[in-house]
Amino acid sequence: MRSLRFSSAPCLTFHTTASSMMGVTMEQFEQAKNKLSHLKKEPGNDVKLKIYALFKQATQGPCDTPKPSMLDFVNKAKWDSWKSLGSTTPEEAQQQYCDLIGSLLAAEGGDSTPVSPADSSYETLLVSREDNVTTITLNRPLKKNAITNQMYNEIIAALEEAAKDESAITVFTGAGDFYCSGNDLTNFTKIPEDGIQEMAKRGGELLRKYVKAYIDFPKPLVAVVNGPAVGISVTVLGLFDLVYATDRATFHTPFSQLGQTAEGCSSYTFPKIMGPAKANEMLLFNKKLTAAQACDLGLVTEVFPDSSFQAEVWSRLKGYGKLPPNCLLFSKRLIRSTETERLHAVNDAEVERLVERWTSDECFNAIMSFFQNKSKL
Repeated sequence: MRSLRFSSAPCLTFHTTASSMMGVTMEQFEQAKNKLSHLKKEPGNDVKLKIYALFKQATQGPCDTPKPSMLDFVNKAKWDSWKSLGSTTPEEAQQQYCDLIGSLLAAEGGDSTPVSPADSSYETLLVSREDNVTTITLNRPLKKNAITNQMYNEIIAALEEAAKDESAITVFTGAGDFYCSGNDLTNFTKIPEDGIQEMAKRGGELLRKYVKAYIDFPKPLVAVVNGPAVGISVTVLGLFDLVYATDRATFHTPFSQLGQTAEGCSSYTFPKIMGPAKANEMLLFNKKLTAAQACDLGLVTEVFPDSSFQAEVWSRLKGYGKLPPNCLLFSKRLIRSTETERLHAVNDAEVERLVERWTSDECFNAIMSFFQNKSKL
């Protein structure tokens, strides 16, 4: 929606079904968002604005951002459209968003690409398969997809399952406007009866297993970074094969602010990808990168305008899903073969250092300071 072209909107018929009366699930909302890429014709400007406004209302609630300048025509049109939804609840906006996308698809003759239902065995993820693509969606949008211990275990299980299924590639993305805000810091505040030493040891083993799942994943792994990314959601990007980002994404690894050290093999992959000096800015001095900066440094493969991000990216991914799966698997094995042993060694070293950090006064004081400052906001 950065450059709006004035065109007429198709005549839409909104379908009210039993599910419309009951409300939609987060899975249905995410699937509707992904299905934008299946439209054969680009919607008119008024429909684009409606899609934008409903998505913002569904994920952020009523518009509370400052009104753009009258000369900022595009952003003012988007603001006006969002503001016009007034006090519409996020649940109502989700329903209207799904109805609108469904009507657009129906107007073009229906959707010929069925989606398999998300695996209901996961509580913090949405896992679905379509067009030979397995999609793992981090699904704690109200918590900015912060990763809990349960989520760590579910991601490991989802990766193990995806490694064995018939899909050609696997994709990670986030529900809502955030990709992932990193560790849920409440992981560090619940001290068990057997003490902080044992908690740190268990946390280290879980982290080791988590990063190992990425290192050993046999198929092409693609990150669709739909918003800000923090901490471990950034560091493991060095283990992905492609990283696509919206232009509003940011990349932040504030480890020293929290008295911690690098993980996700980033102490090795980041200097290799972007050079030692730029890696040091991120890993030592907490520099936050824009999507464009991350792309210039090689951490991100390509950046897309937010208004067309989902449509452009998923159109490509659908094409990748048609490639011969064994060819992709064998090619990745060749590319990664000389690195695998080194990555496991780096993972072990990072985990060992983090276990020590988690039991240090320096780390404890930094995390407590973070919570105190947050409570003052």
